[in-house]
Amino acid sequence: MRFTNKTDIFFDLDHTLWDFERNSALTFEMIFRKHAIAVDLQAFLQHYVPVNMKYWALYREDKIDQVTLRYKRLKEVFDLVPHEIKDSDIHLISEEYIKYLPTFNHLFDGAIDVLDYLKPKYNLHIITNGFQDVQNGKLKNAKIEHYFATITNSEMAGVKKPNPKIFEFALQLAKADKATSVMVGDSLEADMEGAKNIGLDALFFNETKTVEPHDFPQIYHLSEIKNIL
Repeated sequence: MRFTNKTDIFFDLDHTLWDFERNSALTFEMIFRKHAIAVDLQAFLQHYVPVNMKYWALYREDKIDQVTLRYKRLKEVFDLVPHEIKDSDIHLISEEYIKYLPTFNHLFDGAIDVLDYLKPKYNLHIITNGFQDVQNGKLKNAKIEHYFATITNSEMAGVKKPNPKIFEFALQLAKADKATSVMVGDSLEADMEGAKNIGLDALFFNETKTVEPHDFPQIYHLSEIKNIL
């Protein structure tokens, strides 16, 4: 299929353009080495990936705050590994993780090529649930901030995807019409359903090749966007 008569494209950032898992792994590797934390990195990451997703889901639903998210995801993983560690060290790792994560800048394969292809044809934007300072650092260090006319995050909007208000906020900020806009993201709940619920077309970046049932057009590699837009 192809989207026609579109003027504005809204991208999610983490897991869509910015390779979160790769950059996250490099951040933990650096922090563990810096503080001589004797944990097997791969074993840690095997637990961290699903645990982090679980706590982000709770954060999206406003069941926990930022501080709880940052502490509990690490506490739970260290308990699962298992590895005895003081609470003060967990808080230190949490702070350093947020500090150093944006300094790694790996993007998904094809991201720059696709942005170069889209930029002359469309107005490009970001809608992210991530923390404002962290997300701005990612965009800057990955040298992609100049592609985007507007950047909407959940702190600015006061709500998180899939809440319709963040999409409405982003559309208003971009001076865009939802009828001529498309949301591109990796989360069926936050990005796809959130966009659908306000009548915004959505394109699912299924990089992990999930088999969850859905009725959204999808791509498995960012380069496939060229066949759709």
